[in-house]
Amino acid sequence: MPHSLHQVDAFTGEPFTGNPAAVCLLPAPREDAWMQAVAAEMNLSETAFLLAEGDGWRLRWFTPTTEVELCGHATLASAHVLWETGALDAAYTARFHTRSGLLTARRDNGLIWLDFPALPQTPDAPPPGLAEALGAAPVYVGRNRMDLVVELADEATVRGLRPDHARLRQLPVRGVAVTARSADPAFAFVSRFFAPGSGIAEDPVTGSAHCCLGPLWGERLGLTDLTARQVSARGGTVHLRLRGDRVRLGGEAVTVLRGELA
Repeated sequence: MPHSLHQVDAFTGEPFTGNPAAVCLLPAPREDAWMQAVAAEMNLSETAFLLAEGDGWRLRWFTPTTEVELCGHATLASAHVLWETGALDAAYTARFHTRSGLLTARRDNGLIWLDFPALPQTPDAPPPGLAEALGAAPVYVGRNRMDLVVELADEATVRGLRPDHARLRQLPVRGVAVTARSADPAFAFVSRFFAPGSGIAEDPVTGSAHCCLGPLWGERLGLTDLTARQVSARGGTVHLRLRGDRVRLGGEAVTVLRGELA
């Protein structure tokens, strides 16, 4: 049976920028191995699989090599596809049952807003070889249950990184979020995200990392509403609203491909 498949650029309003995600609408449950094979075939940082369930959808995310616990851009892409295809009325909130609990998405003033759990970090000693792997000296290092957070001296240093991905792959974390205060007053901070251990050398725009970076910079700057820029080659903008133990991530999305998986 054919499966509806969409490719969406998330956290951007311009095609061929932001973070591309594949979204597969499932008419019935499929095996984990099949979903992993499809994600490998799509060869994007994440492929999302949606299956109608109860009052919402069961949502799972796979990189080309593994299933992940939380993904922002593919959730944003999934909500966009549901509304665009008419599977969900545009006035309704999208409800997703995931490995990270119930996540929701709604539309407001031209943006899609995701309601995600905050993933706070705490200070941590730099792992051996971190500076050598990044090619830059950390100003601050923290860790949450998934990632390392590394602050660098300035935006130019973040933009200029050419990390050693083989060394980064040896770190016992999902990924490494590298950040600095933005040189552009339109943004509170900038970041890049590397996850070679999860099959992703560099993720273009990482919503889940902002569930950590948002609270970190919000506390430092005394702000609850921020706008951030992920300065990967494709680039993307993430709007943040910090609400206690929840982080609301806002962004745009644009479909670039529609088809059927035979």
